[in-house]
Amino acid sequence: MFCLHAGEVNRGHRYTGVYSQVKADKGYLTFFLGRDDGDLKWHKSKILAVLLVTLMLLAVGCSGGTPDNGQIQDADGKVQKPPAQSQSVSPVEPGEKKVPAGLLAATVTRVVDGDTLVVRLKDGKSETVRLIGVNTPESTREVEPYGKEASAYTRSRLDGRRIWLERDVQERDHYGRILAYAWLEPPAGDKPGEDAVRSRMFNAELLLKGYAQVMTVPPNVKYADLFVRLQREAREKKRGLWGLEVKDREPYYIGNARSKKFHRPDCEYGRQTAPDNRVRFATKEKALDAGYEPCNACKP
Repeated sequence: MFCLHAGEVNRGHRYTGVYSQVKADKGYLTFFLGRDDGDLKWHKSKILAVLLVTLMLLAVGCSGGTPDNGQIQDADGKVQKPPAQSQSVSPVEPGEKKVPAGLLAATVTRVVDGDTLVVRLKDGKSETVRLIGVNTPESTREVEPYGKEASAYTRSRLDGRRIWLERDVQERDHYGRILAYAWLEPPAGDKPGEDAVRSRMFNAELLLKGYAQVMTVPPNVKYADLFVRLQREAREKKRGLWGLEVKDREPYYIGNARSKKFHRPDCEYGRQTAPDNRVRFATKEKALDAGYEPCNACKP
C-alpha cells in the first residue's frame, strides 16, 4: 500500500489504497489503486519515470498506512478490508485420478478375446495388451469350451472403458504385446492388498468368476500366489468354466515340479519331464489343487 498527496499531480486530492501497478509511457505515469469502488487512475502529471522507484518505496513507509489488524483506511477515514490474497493451488485436470507411479492410463478400443485387448494410451498410441497371470479358453482360431463366454464377458466389461495398466518384470512378450494387470480403478498404493485386487483388478475378476485359469509365466509372478487362491475359490464354487461337466479323459496326468505344469500322459512335453521333476496326479483336480497349471500344448 502507498499514499500520495495528489496535489502534486492532480487537483489537490489525497488518495489512499492498495498499490496495484504503475505504468510509465513517454514520461507520463499511470497509477492504479485498488479500492472497493474499483481502480482509481490518473494520467496528467508529467513526472519523470525514475520517480516510480521512489513511489514503490513509499508503499512501505507512507503515513496513513495499514493498521496492525490488517485493515485499510481510505481518504474519508472509512475502514476497508484488504483484498483477499490468492492461494497457490496446483492445477488438477477434471476427472483425473491420483494413481501410483508406473501405471499407464489407457482406453480399451477393442477386445480380441478374453485375455487380450487393444488399447489407446494417453499419447494416442495404439497397443495390444496381454493380461498377466490368466488364460481364458480360446475363442478365435479355435473355439474351446467357455471361450465365447469369456470373450463376451471381457467385451462387456472393458470395451470403450478407461483402465490402468500395471506391468511386472517383463514389459512385453515375444509377440511385442504389453504384459499387464488391468485395473478398473487405480489402487491406493504400489502394494495393493488382496481386497483391492479382488475388487478392482480385472485379471482377478476373470479368475473369481470362472472365465479364466491361472497361467504363471516367470518372472511375472507378483500376484501368482493370490491368483491360485482365487482360482481355487471359483473352482470350489463351480463358477463359470468350473461348472462344466467334464470328466477326466486320462487315467493320470504328469506334472512338472519345476515348471508347475501338468500334461496328458502322451504329451511330448510331459514325456520330456526329467524323472526328478516328474509328479503323477490321479486327476486333473488334484493337479490344480497342488497349484499346477494345464499345459498349453496338450490342454489337459
